Amino acid sequence: MKYILLFFTTFIFAQQTQFVDFKSVNAQLKLNTLDKSIAGSVEYQFEVLKPIDTIKIDAKNMEFSKVLINGKIVNSITTEKQLQIIGDFQKGKNQLTFDYWAKPKQALYFIDIENSEVQIWTQGQGRYTSNWFPSFDDVNEKLIFNLGITFNKEYQVISNGILKEKTTNGDLIQWQYGMEEPMSSYLVMLAIGKYDKKELKAKSKIPLEYYLENKDTNRFESTYRYSKRIFDFLEKEIGVKYPWEIYREIPVRDFLYAGMENTTSTLFATRYVVDSIGFEDRNYTNVDAHELAHHWFGDLITAESSTHHWLQEGFATYYALLAERDIYGEDYFYSKLYDSAQQIKFASRTDSVPVLNAKASSLTFYEKGAWALFILHEAIGDKAFKKVIKNYLKKYAYQTVNTQNFFDEIKKVSDFDLDKFQKTWLESPVFDTPTANALLSKNKAIQIRLEVDKLKKTPLAEKEVFLKKTLESDVYQGIKQAIVDQLVNEKYEAKKALLLVALNTNNVQVRQDVASTLTKIPEDFRLDYETLLNDKSYQTQEIALFWLWKNFPEHRSEYLDKSKNWIGFNDYNLRTMWLSLALSTPNYSDNPEALGSELISFSSTKYEATTRQNALEKLISFKIINDQVLSNLVSATTHHMWQFSKFGRDTIRFLLKNSEMRVSFERILPNLTPDEQFQLDRLLKENEVKK
Repeated sequence: MKYILLFFTTFIFAQQTQFVDFKSVNAQLKLNTLDKSIAGSVEYQFEVLKPIDTIKIDAKNMEFSKVLINGKIVNSITTEKQLQIIGDFQKGKNQLTFDYWAKPKQALYFIDIENSEVQIWTQGQGRYTSNWFPSFDDVNEKLIFNLGITFNKEYQVISNGILKEKTTNGDLIQWQYGMEEPMSSYLVMLAIGKYDKKELKAKSKIPLEYYLENKDTNRFESTYRYSKRIFDFLEKEIGVKYPWEIYREIPVRDFLYAGMENTTSTLFATRYVVDSIGFEDRNYTNVDAHELAHHWFGDLITAESSTHHWLQEGFATYYALLAERDIYGEDYFYSKLYDSAQQIKFASRTDSVPVLNAKASSLTFYEKGAWALFILHEAIGDKAFKKVIKNYLKKYAYQTVNTQNFFDEIKKVSDFDLDKFQKTWLESPVFDTPTANALLSKNKAIQIRLEVDKLKKTPLAEKEVFLKKTLESDVYQGIKQAIVDQLVNEKYEAKKALLLVALNTNNVQVRQDVASTLTKIPEDFRLDYETLLNDKSYQTQEIALFWLWKNFPEHRSEYLDKSKNWIGFNDYNLRTMWLSLALSTPNYSDNPEALGSELISFSSTKYEATTRQNALEKLISFKIINDQVLSNLVSATTHHMWQFSKFGRDTIRFLLKNSEMRVSFERILPNLTPDEQFQLDRLLKENEVKK
């Protein structure tokens, strides 16, 4: 049924855009952090193209007042999903004004921080902006947005477009932002927080602004290491100047995704805010390039429907990969393509939905879409491909597009067989491995990778010389990682020499593979494995600390002493690991209560979801459970991040298999918030039914 309703809504909007063209919107907004609401005065300019009796604006669960057309009161209806204005609308230009109030259930998030501070951000992709701002769920309705936001003067306030004016009024500042060109409503954004920023200029003179929370200012270089380089590269590679007036990047807490390409102002998850060590494992480079590429493919030109979503995600994925090739080289580029090919092939065993289908998976839209572009790029040549992209972007700038529009531009410069291409890469769920391997094999590193992969079932004794020689060579690290992975099920005595060679590569990622694949560490390998604790990689240190602690109880105090001041990523991965191990080591700490309190505090609402989940996983795994831990676990079930709330629910289900745990959950139930009580009560009843 939901698909029928979705189709019906799209049909209605397809009709409205033929009758009414919304040109621009000006709004003045205020946010209330106490009740997490938003209120505003809004003015829309629109033109009636054909007579119509009802004009609809998407607005979920909102209250409206002072609804006027051209200054006159009009009849209006407010439903749970829309503001509907009723009248006899004839051809011509009009002005719609109204006031509104909303307390959004999603899309506008108020993140509480210590010391009564707050961070506020939006996420509109899909049909979500209409939860916090009366707008249009239909991507085909593009208009110019100008938003003014009034907020406490201690905070930075960011929205789309150029900051045109800041007006101080006591403890408040009004920030006035404005766009010059139209965009779809899902790209509208707000971000409010205590930020520092650095301002640069692209080669094309476009202003670049990079934000970090005040506490993270020493991480500017490592977080944004390649950001300006990526910007300059993409402008040159795409061949069309960045189509907006300014570009910003802002990290926000507990973001739902890796990043989001809101026009002129990308938001991204704080997990990518890293120091120079964290950069080795978790850097922003790919996300940075992907979201910036969307400012052409998605923001400038927008797929007219989900069926053509690859025109956004496939393009952004491919151009991000081209940007990474510029930074990391050819071997990296081809290895990433090889890895994604393996993922697609594996998924195609059960996934029968092709690229040109609204129900395609993210892997299909992103990775197979990128592969389709790589195939096309190689087939028609670099010069023709760039001409196609340039013509395509310029012809459909600030409009919506479909796959045929893109194909029409290819036909103008090449006689490439597009029918075959579409059937093979866009309409078939099967991955064309022979064609892919032929292109990948142009790269020497991939030639070696293919040789390595062919040896998976070959006895170790027959391939050992080749593997050793390859590990000792200067071949790309991904191949060496593949060799280490191939050794997983071999007997230790047979593979020891190769593992030592792998460690001696001194490559962080190769050594990390040794750490993660050798979970049962023999005594005669202990000293070699212990060197992993010194690697400049928080991920390697976490893996190595755990397995050394587990394998060698007599050395636990030694390992804990060495790592007692480790913190790790901004999700405290090393600190939470250390605390859980210290608490699980008899007689190690003189004050285990303090350590327990610290670990439990990491599971509380003072921290981001990733930190809380890290702590909760360790507390439960090591059976460090009390009422506070259980309360913090229940709190997870009400979080806006679905991954974290699902973790909370699934973990409670697991714990409820123990009848003693059920008694504990029932004991804490009265002290929970109403939302938490609802979630826990539901899980308790579900468990009772299963019994």
